[in-house]
Amino acid sequence: MNGPGTLTKKEGASLEAKVTEILSASGGKLLAGDPEGSVSGVCLDSRKVPPGSLFIPLPGDRFDGHDFLDAALRSGAAGALASRTPESLIPGKFYILVPDTRAAMGRLAAWHRSRFDLPVFAVTGSVGKTTTKDMLFSVLSSRFRVHRTEGNFNNDVGVPLTLFGLESFHGAAVVEMGMNHPGEIRALSAMVRPGYAVITNIGDAHIEYLGSRENTLRAKCEVFENIDPRGAAVLNADDPLLRSLRGKLPVPALWCGTAEDADVRMLDISSGADCVRCRVESPWIRGPLEIPAPGRHMIYPAAMAVAAAGLLGLTPLEIRAGIEAFRSGSLRMNLMELSGDRTLLVDCYNANPQSMLAAVEILASAPRGEKIAVLGDMGELGELGPKAHYETGLALGHFGIGRLIAVGPLSRRIRDGADDSGVPRTAWYETKKEALEDLATLPGDSAVLLKASHAMHFEEFADFIVSRFSRTVP
Repeated sequence: MNGPGTLTKKEGASLEAKVTEILSASGGKLLAGDPEGSVSGVCLDSRKVPPGSLFIPLPGDRFDGHDFLDAALRSGAAGALASRTPESLIPGKFYILVPDTRAAMGRLAAWHRSRFDLPVFAVTGSVGKTTTKDMLFSVLSSRFRVHRTEGNFNNDVGVPLTLFGLESFHGAAVVEMGMNHPGEIRALSAMVRPGYAVITNIGDAHIEYLGSRENTLRAKCEVFENIDPRGAAVLNADDPLLRSLRGKLPVPALWCGTAEDADVRMLDISSGADCVRCRVESPWIRGPLEIPAPGRHMIYPAAMAVAAAGLLGLTPLEIRAGIEAFRSGSLRMNLMELSGDRTLLVDCYNANPQSMLAAVEILASAPRGEKIAVLGDMGELGELGPKAHYETGLALGHFGIGRLIAVGPLSRRIRDGADDSGVPRTAWYETKKEALEDLATLPGDSAVLLKASHAMHFEEFADFIVSRFSRTVP
């Protein structure tokens, strides 16, 4: 099974448990094996089975892990937590039967989480979850050994795997929680049981399934149903919907942003090609601050990390060191200098109207050269899709973008908006293949932005452009 991954003790997973404990936590029935046996690690992929691990087969769109159960056990798994009765049992292996392996894995992860007494931050929101999670990790790591979600593995598979990685030496944890539908954050927070809830903002992401921003707010606030009453919330002071929560939360809140009443306030903001400079005012740190990533929107992850650090008592020196050490993920906003004075800005991890405009603002701040936006479809916007794409195009004129290359069926409306806003040169291609000729002739002395939803796989464009215009090419 091409599963989401394998966690072993070597890689940071510490699920050291007896079979009896797994039975109790999962609510399963032991069909075979020694109840006093034990496991070390969790495995979801039958091709990568660490010896002594617990194999949990999950049904997927293309494969069902149960079809590879025998192979996993013969490859070294100590036993399995499964929902299908095996045709035959392998001597020396235990077998626990449950009605639903996904749900049972969640219960097991919640039990493992309960073994640790440490500050846990749950990070959710419409835009910027992963960047904020990584910023918190960077800052808190100035003092603690911090466990965090890898990448954006933030659903009902990723969150349990993250929790299985908790070990006794961890001093704090930062867990990203995503959702598409109501009820999902409630279920994830029941596993995580956070001490602190961080909500980045409320936007249009997944609005196709949620219907409105107000519904999104309600869904995100499910995190408070399982928060430690001794904990706190860290919220965006500039988000109108989040501000509507003032006085209505079960825990105290720290507000972060540019608003006059923000607890962590960012002032005098200037965005360059590779960093953001500002002045921070807070109870824990004051004065000039440089955030080593482009885009004005980076003030929010930094401010929230300051608040998180303040909650745990970090010093100003530790906070500054953590922010300076921050590095963004490989498909998030990265800047590459290529031949012919070409600058490539790559942000093809995901896209919605808010993050798209933030990326365009970064492009507009490039210090020199022609500004070229290569933009693709934004997914899961439902009925808002055509309007959102058109308004993105309109914004290009406002930011002074000189050229647009729009790619994908929905992005035709980006081109329409760009035309109406006076962008000098625009082009639209239904497929990526059709756009390659334009990308092959990108002019020198230019700044080029690649931005689209991950499903568009714009990283293929990035590879193409880098290979063609790399400085190592004669």
